[in-house]
This record gives sequence, C-alpha cells and structure tokens, in this order.
Amino acid sequence: MLILQRRTGESLVIGEEIRVSVVSIEGGRVRLAISAPPEVPILRSELLDAKLVNQDSAAEEAAPAELLGLLGSMPISPKKQEKGEPDNDE
Repeated sequence: MLILQRRTGESLVIGEEIRVSVVSIEGGRVRLAISAPPEVPILRSELLDAKLVNQDSAAEEAAPAELLGLLGSMPISPKKQEKGEPDNDE
C-alpha cells in the first residue's frame, strides 16, 4: 500500500489514464475528483463489499428447479405414497 499526502488542488496519477485530485479538505472529510476512462469501474469500497456479500448469499441459495429435482428423486415408502407424502425416514 502506498500512502501519500496531498493538499487541495494536488493530484496523483495511476497508470496513464487515471488521475485522482484533491478537491477540498473540510474537517475530517476529503473530497476527491477521479478522472478515468468510462470502462474503468469506480465504486466506493462499502458498495463493493455489499455487492460481494449479495453475490455470495445468492450463490449459496439453491435454485427452485434444483430443489424440486431433489425432492422428485427422493424414494417414497408405500404407506406414504398412498397419502402422497415424501419418505423422510432415511
């Protein structure tokens, strides 16, 4: 990690196409201006973290069709078959 000190109006360059400029410093807040090509995504870290958490939780959930397939492949005992119940005795 690189740590730099910049004053209002100063900037830094990342690669050849990304420039980060300090617009203002007020109290404990720093306002930055970021100039980058449109194909470079720029996200606040808390939004990226939330996006990753949502993707992880969505990946953990099984699709409804997959769940129905699992239920359909379960053997049914003759007693429960008469009642239309799945066999969960195994």
